[in-house]
Amino acid sequence: MLVGAAALLLGGGGLAAVATTALAGNSGPEPAAGHSHTITATTISCPDVGERLREVPRSAQLQVSKGLSSLDRQVHDAYHKMMEGSGSTVLVRLKQQRQKTIGTMVTAIAKNAKRPSYLLKMSGCTTKPVDEAAGSGGYDSTKTTKNGWYQNQPQPQDQNQSQDPGQNQGQAPGQNQGQNGGQQGQPGGPSPDDFIDITTVQPNAGTPPFAAPQGNGASTGTFTTECGRNEDGHFNSDNVIVTPGVSNGAHHTHDYVGNKATDAFANDQKLAQSDTTCTNGDQSTHYWPVLRKLDGNAEQKPGAAQDANVGTTLTPATVTLTFRGSQAGQVQAMPRFLRIITGDAKAFTNGTKNANASWSCTGFEDRQLKDKYPLCPSGSQVVRTFAFQNCWDGRDIDSANHRDHVTFSDQNGNCPNGFTAIPQLVQRITYDVPQGNSFAVDSFPEQLHKPVTDHGDFINVMPDALMSKAVNCINSGQECK
Repeated sequence: MLVGAAALLLGGGGLAAVATTALAGNSGPEPAAGHSHTITATTISCPDVGERLREVPRSAQLQVSKGLSSLDRQVHDAYHKMMEGSGSTVLVRLKQQRQKTIGTMVTAIAKNAKRPSYLLKMSGCTTKPVDEAAGSGGYDSTKTTKNGWYQNQPQPQDQNQSQDPGQNQGQAPGQNQGQNGGQQGQPGGPSPDDFIDITTVQPNAGTPPFAAPQGNGASTGTFTTECGRNEDGHFNSDNVIVTPGVSNGAHHTHDYVGNKATDAFANDQKLAQSDTTCTNGDQSTHYWPVLRKLDGNAEQKPGAAQDANVGTTLTPATVTLTFRGSQAGQVQAMPRFLRIITGDAKAFTNGTKNANASWSCTGFEDRQLKDKYPLCPSGSQVVRTFAFQNCWDGRDIDSANHRDHVTFSDQNGNCPNGFTAIPQLVQRITYDVPQGNSFAVDSFPEQLHKPVTDHGDFINVMPDALMSKAVNCINSGQECK
């Protein structure tokens, strides 16, 4: 039962410390005599309205886009107010704000589509203890993911295990000893518990996308497009897929390669007319949240410190964009302007149904992590891998929640009924990072920079002739660029 809050910084970083009592039936503001409050670090968890959208008519798209961005801003503000000690009234005020915003979205949709009244039930938010894993009941990393690609089996990090010399050196400002001798994380996250020594993780990545399709009947070719590593500094905090037409719709900064025109206001025509950083003329858009060095650098601009993302942006050491085939057979061309999102920026509070990014280290990529950042040995680079959905419904280039029109094949490469195999995009990004718990991905503030919230985005703007070349290479077993 929530009875108060204080602006304490606990392990996990910049979290509200909420005073609670676990006495059943005690509804009063004070605990019973002889019982004391316990202190629990919490964050805010709200139902994801965008995930539940099923139909958004064109006439309502901008209103819905603005509404989704407003909902994110409201949670952002409520989270910081809770950190400042505003107490349980934060959730009451947040619910009122969300009711109004969701109501406006529902009204806009209902003008030209069925009224989504179910969204009105999604205004209430709760607090979530930050020592819980992502998802209700905790995140069991040993289970095979929905797409069947691999089993992620990181081993618990023993407090007494030996570590590579220097692994605990170079920690970011603020990672000092916390209460009861526990180590604090960077304000706003991540926690030291979000990191694990990659050498302690058991190999777990023997299947696609970390091993290419192979054997009789599989389409074993690849098509690689080279688009640089954002040397030009193409950054913004927009999200043209989820919140088109809204500046700072992502509330975190994105790295871009490929299409040079990509921002919140880039429609299909603008993308098709744009120049590209890709050497083969591919105008596709690739973007992902930046990785930051936790050095305390606070850029006062949207998506950065103004949205609780602090630290110097790290330029990737390498970016590799590869399209692969299907274990079950041939693939067909993607339609131009197909939009795909993989992973979930809110997986810490949404749960891990859509979590899909993987973390590893060069030299250790047979060991993949979803809910931990890797601590790499000296000379080894951090690796982020985004393997995108490889089945398409054959009709739509997007869907209301940006997920329903694409899905994953099973482990044998078979798509669900009504879906067909398309080339699978794998984005692989490497970084040189300082030793220790020294980096984190940009996130919404209440997601605490958890590695499980990592995600990648893609808009296919390949000219038709180039897409045809890619498909032919993949289906004929060639390796092309």
